[in-house]
Amino acid sequence: MPSLSHSGEVRSVFDHLAINSKCRSIVLSAAGKSFCAGINLKAGSDQLSAIVHNNTLDTGRKSLKLRELIATCQDSFTSLEKCPKPVIAAIHGHCIGAGISLIAAADIRYASKDTVFSVKEVDIGLAADVGILNRINKLVGNDSLTREFAYTARDFNSSEALKYGFISRQFDSTEECLSAALSLADNIAMKSPIAVQGTKLAMNYSRDHTIDDSIQFIRTWNQSQLQSDDLFRASAAAFSNEKPKFDDA
Repeated sequence: MPSLSHSGEVRSVFDHLAINSKCRSIVLSAAGKSFCAGINLKAGSDQLSAIVHNNTLDTGRKSLKLRELIATCQDSFTSLEKCPKPVIAAIHGHCIGAGISLIAAADIRYASKDTVFSVKEVDIGLAADVGILNRINKLVGNDSLTREFAYTARDFNSSEALKYGFISRQFDSTEECLSAALSLADNIAMKSPIAVQGTKLAMNYSRDHTIDDSIQFIRTWNQSQLQSDDLFRASAAAFSNEKPKFDDA
């Protein structure tokens, strides 16, 4: 993510994939030596300075402009989470600042052994504001550790990330990591899209609600989704020892 302006492209891509019925799962990876080395400080600084140093605006109006800019970036990262298709991040090299915020919104995270993570924002004078502070505690479940990461901006490697549950698998190389992510995506794509998308929605809802509310949510969801052909196709395939085929959704 070389500049704040690219965050809009992230949202455009995931908004498109969200409604593309041919797409059933997504792999997020990067070319080059690193997954993401953080934002382009020069470009980001220029965008902020254009607002902060605009002498035609008072403090209140500058604040509204900054709020709009932050919200645009936040919405772009959250588009991974809101996309009903599972998003698998295949990470290598450095995954810093905006990069770690981006993958925190993915469903599943794989990383190669050379990966280095950092919640870097305190080192450039701001509190991270595009999702990592809001998601990492729910992903790792260790408040003391996540505060250490966020307060110090210290690096942590993929072995530590695996130990604490931030990633689910670690690989010897970038190629192995990407291959495994693509294989997983293919596996998911063979499943019923009705079932997979419903599962993602239910798990996301459950994360932020009580068990009782979550049970009621899936009850309401399935009262319509159980009427799809997928349930009957899967049952018939199980009896005939064949792999079921499901329509796009």
